[in-house]
Amino acid sequence: MAGTDTPLIERCPANPILTPDDIPYPVETVHNAGIARYEGRTVMLFRSHLRNGRSIIGIAESEDGFKFTAGPKPFMIPATQGEFAEYEAFGVEDPRISCIDGEYLITYSAYSRHGVRIALARTRDFRSVERVALITQADMRNVVIFPERFDGRYARLDRPHSEISPWSVWLSWSPDLVHWGDSEVVMKPVQYHWDESKIGPGATPIRTDKGWLSIYHGVFETMDGAVYRLGVALHDLANPAKIIGVSDQWVLAPEDPWEMTGYVHNVVFSCGAVADDDGSVKIYWGGADTVMCVGEANLADLVAQLACHSWPGNVRQLRHLASQMATHYEIGRASCRERV
Repeated sequence: MAGTDTPLIERCPANPILTPDDIPYPVETVHNAGIARYEGRTVMLFRSHLRNGRSIIGIAESEDGFKFTAGPKPFMIPATQGEFAEYEAFGVEDPRISCIDGEYLITYSAYSRHGVRIALARTRDFRSVERVALITQADMRNVVIFPERFDGRYARLDRPHSEISPWSVWLSWSPDLVHWGDSEVVMKPVQYHWDESKIGPGATPIRTDKGWLSIYHGVFETMDGAVYRLGVALHDLANPAKIIGVSDQWVLAPEDPWEMTGYVHNVVFSCGAVADDDGSVKIYWGGADTVMCVGEANLADLVAQLACHSWPGNVRQLRHLASQMATHYEIGRASCRERV
């Protein structure tokens, strides 16, 4: 259990674990990587910018989840023919990976003169990859699919890119991974809070006995520019549109030099995390949109941050949950604040 002065996420001393210098072809950045376990190895699909400004998705693998070796060529580059070519002309970015029935589903941002759309690809071996469909209209970002069906339907988190309403987290449903709907907002930024400017889904949600643990990013605008930090939320196991709790405080913020200075300053941004059988979780994040980092946390400690929340609010039920969690994990109740 993390104490009050102990970081919830312990940074790897070897950070950054993957940099542009580690890639066997010319790139300017290595960041915002989706993560999956495959045949006992940890697979990283990372975003890189080329020297012409366009983006690609590279691949690296690790035996221990800390030391990665990049593949000799990119995993995905922008399509040059077919329906995807029109919408990937400027690049492919920010992959998230979910495994369902032995198939690895990869959502990624497709950039073009038309804006940003989310595309879906799939693989079974991380050697070959098949593009499936463009699954959003323009200006949708941060799409991550839950690694489990709910009454036969797939669920995803996403974030519409909107200047009209706060940039919030939504949940949508699909019978076939291609057609999505029944969308509803599930989390909104909180005014005068560390995530008040915008929030967005991050790593693939992780199943715990208390709910689906979701790592999300929140943005706060300062006089010196935006700061990207990470928080955690808990979704109901049976209905992920129901939020059980949201952390009042961030769990990770830019601190190291490679997180504070780079392609985009003051950024920690996660697209992937993997849980281990011992109750720990490895969380991966891009530092300043330039390098990849990793840290370890205890799942129970992260869940403990979610003891209080009121979105939407059955306060009695939430207090009961907080009491249960305090007993189960032998923690004191975390302070909480109402979210709107």
